[in-house]
Amino acid sequence: MANIRDLRQRITSVGNIQKITRAMEMVATTKLRRFQESTVAAKPYTVEIEELVRGLSGAVASEPEAAGDAAPLFSAPNPDAPVGVLLIGSDRGLCGAYNANIQRAVEDYLDGLRAEGREFRLYVIGRKAMDHAKRMKYTVEGYFDTVNLESIDFSEAAAVSNALVSAFRMGQLSELKLAFTSFVSMVKYDPQVVTFLPIAPADSDGPASDAILEPGGPELLGRLVPRYLETRVYHALLESVTSEYASRRFAMKNATDAAGDMKKDITRLYNRARQAKITAEITEIVSGAEAL
Repeated sequence: MANIRDLRQRITSVGNIQKITRAMEMVATTKLRRFQESTVAAKPYTVEIEELVRGLSGAVASEPEAAGDAAPLFSAPNPDAPVGVLLIGSDRGLCGAYNANIQRAVEDYLDGLRAEGREFRLYVIGRKAMDHAKRMKYTVEGYFDTVNLESIDFSEAAAVSNALVSAFRMGQLSELKLAFTSFVSMVKYDPQVVTFLPIAPADSDGPASDAILEPGGPELLGRLVPRYLETRVYHALLESVTSEYASRRFAMKNATDAAGDMKKDITRLYNRARQAKITAEITEIVSGAEAL
């Protein structure tokens, strides 16, 4: 039979752990709600600006000079250059399979590149993603450690976008991929590797509306494209962090429930041990009385 004192200590320890995981679950729930609201609020703008940019992209072919700096972003300046991949992970752990899932998605994509004999350049956001890159012995082209994943700021996303666009413009990269976790629901978040650059044009030329654009489409592209790319990085960060907190909330809830079950099991053992000890003491007393 287990020692009563040890069982009592285990009950206390498990109870303390349960308090911690419950507190972490509550914090994750609060932050999840805040980031979810931001993600949902930003999505319509992201979708609309993407449709507008892709709709206007036909103007680049007809008047590339009018599109200014935006024109080269619709085709690879150097098709033989390596593929760039921006991996967005988390700064902290205890978030279930969140990091493992996006890392696995990136590994699958990189395996495909290797099979084709293509090189890649890795860019990273998040300490856990950086730790993974070190374990895999990857050379990290850029580590954006200034991005605060506790409070996503548009200016930080813009800085990341500008750095990636600059590398693409200079012909250092043939393509750019965003590897992030798309938030679908509280219990579903999908790791994705999607194309960031070059920008894919729409199937038809011009925006799908009868709107009169001032200035004209090509000039408008020169102003819209930088904001569009910044917005894509910003929204990818929002979705990733929202998914992280959803995964952490779920993981901490499971940990809290598991601690509760364990506490019940240990308490049951403790009660049996106490009962056995009391029974043994009564037996000794009765035996002693009979001996007298």
